Amino acid sequence: MPKHYRPPGKKKEGNAAKYMTRTKAVKYLQVSLQDFRRLCVLKGVFPREPKKKFEGNHKTYYHVKDIMFLAHEPLLEKFREMRAHGHKVNKALAKKNKERAERLKAARPTYKLDRLVRERYPSFIDALRDLDDCLSMVHLFATLPAVEREKIEVSRIHNCRRLSHEWQAYISRTHSLRKVFIAVKGIYYQAEVQGQKITWLTPHALQQVLTDEVDFNVMLTFLEFYETLLAFVNFRLYHSINVKYPPILDPQLEALAEDLYALFRYFSASSRAQVLENQDLSPSQPENADLGSVGTEGDESDLRLAQLQLQLPTNTPGALMQLVEKAGVEDTDDDETRECKSLFKNLKFFLSREVQRESLLFIIPAFGGVVSWEGGGAPFKETDEGITHQIVDRPSQGHMFLSREYVQPQWVFDCVNARILLPTDIYAVGRVPPPHLSPFVDNEAEGYVPEYAEKIKRLQAAARKELMPMPGLDIEDIEDPQNILVAGVISRTEANEAAEEQRKISMLQNQYHDELNMEVQGVPYSASGVHRTMQIPVEDTESKKETLPDSELPVNEEIMMSNKKRKLYKAMKMGEDKKKNANKLLEKRKKMAEAKKSA
Repeated sequence: MPKHYRPPGKKKEGNAAKYMTRTKAVKYLQVSLQDFRRLCVLKGVFPREPKKKFEGNHKTYYHVKDIMFLAHEPLLEKFREMRAHGHKVNKALAKKNKERAERLKAARPTYKLDRLVRERYPSFIDALRDLDDCLSMVHLFATLPAVEREKIEVSRIHNCRRLSHEWQAYISRTHSLRKVFIAVKGIYYQAEVQGQKITWLTPHALQQVLTDEVDFNVMLTFLEFYETLLAFVNFRLYHSINVKYPPILDPQLEALAEDLYALFRYFSASSRAQVLENQDLSPSQPENADLGSVGTEGDESDLRLAQLQLQLPTNTPGALMQLVEKAGVEDTDDDETRECKSLFKNLKFFLSREVQRESLLFIIPAFGGVVSWEGGGAPFKETDEGITHQIVDRPSQGHMFLSREYVQPQWVFDCVNARILLPTDIYAVGRVPPPHLSPFVDNEAEGYVPEYAEKIKRLQAAARKELMPMPGLDIEDIEDPQNILVAGVISRTEANEAAEEQRKISMLQNQYHDELNMEVQGVPYSASGVHRTMQIPVEDTESKKETLPDSELPVNEEIMMSNKKRKLYKAMKMGEDKKKNANKLLEKRKKMAEAKKSA
């Protein structure tokens, strides 16, 4: 009998007992491969990589516990019902019984994913942490065309567009947007909701072309779960600010495809309704009386819609994202939210026809501005004398107003990232704007700070009335009181006091380093002055190590490293060298561009 023979029924050990191939998992669950993929996506089960692939590298492996977890899922029985129902429909069509086929299609089994959302995200914070891919997927399908062969239905596109606008309206209403960046792939946004930073990507407003290289069946399965997740998140967020969900939109604006602006007006109407409810509640009314409760749900919707249309007419200036100050609600915003809320405060924007409207309609109100556009449903027209900035992307063909600034759209994005109002002359129409810097890149960590980033730093320091070093100096230079005295920032008395304080701090630092050196040498010391005045030269490898560059280590220390640490160190050094080479290339390109400009 060969040694590798295993008697039937003997228990497996090692990786064979912990992992299972996809083929065996599909056979064990008795489902089709398409239903297995769908079930794994909905339940959040993904392939694993065992240390030893016992059936070959070309196989896909799953954890046995995950497959046992899927075996008890109620959706399995629902998938079997749907498959059996599909067979009945096909049988009716084969017999040319169209009436029966239509009846069967109308009675198709359905299911909900609310239970799976609660199961995968026990707390609301967990759902917020996993929202990045969800938002990117929903915003992507909101811009795709409806294609029947890919099973992308019109209703699903409209639902994605509604969910994305509801999310944007909440972010803009609560001033939670933090960063924006225009890239080749689309526009990146980052918001902070309940302490969680959420980043998502929205495609550009262009005609999308569907490619055959993408499996839309898998993407639609992900989208099916993400739609339920985002609806759940929007519901919780709307109720956190005392706004009913789902929102009731103005039918006139909805017909004009101005859903985002209609949501803004719904927020304002809800805030006003809440104020009226607090003011008009008389002692004869119960304390929990609702302003819009008239008996039935339909009557309540009609009353709220009437309030929306009567309280906020379309020609009211500043109605967009108008906050109700009379509510008397305590201001619990943090410093960053207050800064974002007041960036475009008292500024009035108008968008020209050629400008990408949806992105600016989302960003400007999120930072406290009021915005309108050219078209139906706009809150105010281009001739409004209160407009301070007009966003244009080409030379104006009509009348130009001297009372407003004409800037390119990039000015809005750069102001948002810098959190200050940048000069508008370099963003004027017809001029090449400055480089659009990414707020997601730490220039200090990368080792290369662009010239325009340095300029923005100085403008930020000037706006906050901070002192910045002159070009060619370091930040330590402005810490010297004598340099500040020469600059005329402080008086001589203040300079002397600062110098004395700096001298004391330096003495304490020197004493601390001396005691550390004595401890390294193994010399006991106490708090007496005799030991503190002892000067012992330190000539060990530790002091020599401090003089070495960060990227170099003594050869003997590198030899003493383990193989794993040595490889990690070499990989780190290669990364640093790659970053340095990239910075040198940027410097070289900068010099070449300056030489070409001067020539």
